[in-house]
Amino acid sequence: MRIFNRNLRLQDVTIMYFTALAALMVILVASYQAPTNIVDMSSLKSDSSDPNLPLMMPFRVPLDPRGELQLAWNISYADQEVYMELRVAELRHGVVLGMSDRGELTNADLVVLWDSGTKSYFGDAWSDSEGHVTLDSHQDYELLEAKQKPDGFYLLFKRPFSTCDPKDYLIEEGTVHIIYGFLDQPLASLEQLNLSRIHTGVQRVLMLRPNTPSPNLPPDVQTLDVLAPNVIIPNQETTYWCFIQKLPENMPKNHIVMYESVITPGNEAIVHHIEVFECSPDIRDVPEYSGSCDDKMKPRKLNFCRHVLAAWAMGAEAFYYPTDAGLPMGGPESSRFLRLEVHYHNPLLISDRRDASGIRLHYTSSLRRYDAGIMELGLVYTPVMAIPPKEHTFYLSGYCTSKCTRTALPSGGIYIFASQLHTHLAGRGVRTVLVRGDKELEVVQEDQHFSTHYQTIRVLRNMVNVLPGGFGIMEEMCVNYIHYYPRTQLELCKSHVDPEYLQKYFNFINRFHGNDQCVCTEVSVTEQYSQLHWDTFTAEVLDSLYNTAPISMHCNQSTSQLFPGDWEKQPIPVVTAVLEKPRYPCEGGALPTIRALTPAV
Repeated sequence: MRIFNRNLRLQDVTIMYFTALAALMVILVASYQAPTNIVDMSSLKSDSSDPNLPLMMPFRVPLDPRGELQLAWNISYADQEVYMELRVAELRHGVVLGMSDRGELTNADLVVLWDSGTKSYFGDAWSDSEGHVTLDSHQDYELLEAKQKPDGFYLLFKRPFSTCDPKDYLIEEGTVHIIYGFLDQPLASLEQLNLSRIHTGVQRVLMLRPNTPSPNLPPDVQTLDVLAPNVIIPNQETTYWCFIQKLPENMPKNHIVMYESVITPGNEAIVHHIEVFECSPDIRDVPEYSGSCDDKMKPRKLNFCRHVLAAWAMGAEAFYYPTDAGLPMGGPESSRFLRLEVHYHNPLLISDRRDASGIRLHYTSSLRRYDAGIMELGLVYTPVMAIPPKEHTFYLSGYCTSKCTRTALPSGGIYIFASQLHTHLAGRGVRTVLVRGDKELEVVQEDQHFSTHYQTIRVLRNMVNVLPGGFGIMEEMCVNYIHYYPRTQLELCKSHVDPEYLQKYFNFINRFHGNDQCVCTEVSVTEQYSQLHWDTFTAEVLDSLYNTAPISMHCNQSTSQLFPGDWEKQPIPVVTAVLEKPRYPCEGGALPTIRALTPAV
């Protein structure tokens, strides 16, 4: 077989060789070339008159402690898109905004504004496992407007909830970890950027909010401010400040119909979250107090102020009750004492800053049809429910059984209108599901990116010792405070594994590992857990125990007494049909719906 024509000249062969080589180089360069659809800012034409731009940005949050970055956003459920507006007080050479699973700088979905020294660019990017930034081959952030205003530089852009791009973050219900960074020098190429080498931070928000209009307040509404008494914020990173406030003398029963935050101007980036608790009606007098909630010398009676009346976290809007229900306040069945708790997050250690932030309660004497109530679901605060050490993932389940609901709830059921998830330091995801028969019917609330930073203190990533359940911050809890009406006497519906079966587990594991020492009820459960030899087998058997052994039900009245009945050694409810996760349009599914369930943050 002849490959070359014998009449082919050397010059022709040389030309063919170099032509093929040039073609190969073009293909290689094209394959590694950065996306060409990034936005050259100099070519952007601003048109704020576009009727499709959502000029109202109802949700906003400061991102950094100095307030130099502020994120505002709006949601289009019809188009499944989030519109975001980023304000940069002083733009240097660029800014980074992104989302990641837990606020990590690695494996993050990013949008970047940067300049090369001569031009500025806007583009969709991502970071790898070491923080190196690369332009995304799919540009899913669409820049709508860029404008310099007197108070800073504004970027308006949008992005779908789901892009089906594996490098992009799925925006869904629950906590979204927002990361940000400042660029202090030009970048010849975005690939020069490593997030670990610039000033960065993280903020957490509930990005998807129910798309429901706020109800009108009654004409006779009154307000009660529960505020910090002009305190000096301590120059430390984390402070929980407690303050006791009395209700007016002989205040009759009223209904709280709305509450909102009152933040001292200038402290928007420091006041992290606020809660108002009602003290126990059984405590006739609570001493005056204004100081650290962690002070060991604080009055012991403050520990009896645990009934939540209002809760707010940075980025949350006003909380409205349904038009036919209100939360009782005042009257003979309520306490005259409220405890305000303000969490100050002051990483810059700012000194001599005064604060009078708190909650404004809107209430009416025209009582609505129903009293609203708060019920606690989940796991009992007890060390019998524990998380093994060095586990990357470990699931715990608490139950509110049909036996308890049939005993305590009205025949017509209850209406849940808000939900507040809570764990301590180990919590990563929380889910509350309504089950009827053996089928999951509806997800009440789910947060697969849950973070205690949004309400408490720093997360511990790797546990060395077993983590028992309990009230302390170094112990673990997993609960959901559901807001509902009509109010019933059922205040707590929770469970834990049967203690006798847990003792059988301790005995079995100790024998398996050749440890015949006495493990008996005289030794605390926490000690028994700590004495175990923890390995994969020990953890797997504990997981099996929690999912098969009988449970002890706490079906408690508001008096803390159990409802009449046998609540020990109850069978675990069997669920045979679970809900499928909804699929987004790019996945070939229908549009997921966001229920009008207000997260009580």
